Amino acid sequence: MLRSMYSGISGMKGFQTKLDTIGNNIANVNTYGFKKGRVTFQDMMSQTMSGAQGPTVGAGGDNVRGGLNPSQVGLGSQVGSIDTIHTQGNRQTTNRPLDLSLEGDGMFILAEGGTEEIDPEVQTINLQNVNTSFTRAGNFYLDSDGAIVNNEGKYLVGQPEGEESAGIITIPDTAQSFSIQTDGSVNYVDENGDPQMAGQVRLANFSNPSGLEKIGGNSFQYTENAGAAIEGLDDLLVAGQDGTGQMVSGALEMSNVDLAESFTEMITAQRGFQANTRIITTSDEILQELVNLKR
Repeated sequence: MLRSMYSGISGMKGFQTKLDTIGNNIANVNTYGFKKGRVTFQDMMSQTMSGAQGPTVGAGGDNVRGGLNPSQVGLGSQVGSIDTIHTQGNRQTTNRPLDLSLEGDGMFILAEGGTEEIDPEVQTINLQNVNTSFTRAGNFYLDSDGAIVNNEGKYLVGQPEGEESAGIITIPDTAQSFSIQTDGSVNYVDENGDPQMAGQVRLANFSNPSGLEKIGGNSFQYTENAGAAIEGLDDLLVAGQDGTGQMVSGALEMSNVDLAESFTEMITAQRGFQANTRIITTSDEILQELVNLKR
């Protein structure tokens, strides 16, 4: 069978994966905090017809024949990587105090676990025992206890006021109003009209955010290739410090998907897929001609 037929099959598989990735990007064009994916290709192994040779040296030490380059036939392409691009998305103003966006690096930390990991009295968290995830989607809410959670009920991790460990930030039911500052400080006005501080939202920052693994729900989970693990309060960062971006209340970070770029990539992927199908049909016509030689 012709090698070109199998090369065309490998090319079709690769462009199909690229179209799947582009389709996912377009589907999440309005997903808060979504980070787009990118597919890269690499060539597969090549069949060597003849190896390289150096110049032939005669008896007198002079070259009597020049060297030869290798002759190789490629056997197609394959997916090299599927990257997650962590560039900044556009900011959309909502004027809702619990909508938070980050201008720069950093990610919100979410935690979920049982009462043995999260103390219901002081709302402290042992980050080594709970399930933590990370997100750029800043649409948060208050539960019945006044704790800040995301739309799945996962707690937003920070440092409660007066505590020396990571925990849940809670706003009392008697608070007249509250606000979140650019450094993540959560302030509220109590029933007497006096300003109080509930705590400070903390962030995580990774040396290689592309090493995080998507788990759905606009969230990522930690992998060893992302950088140092988040194990305690000392690993949590204040917004605007240590390389993290500032926190903006009343706004949300939108997806970083560019529709114009996505449609352009979709057209090129479609044409690449079609070109590889033509390789298969052309190879089939050649094989048919060979079969017809018997007639």
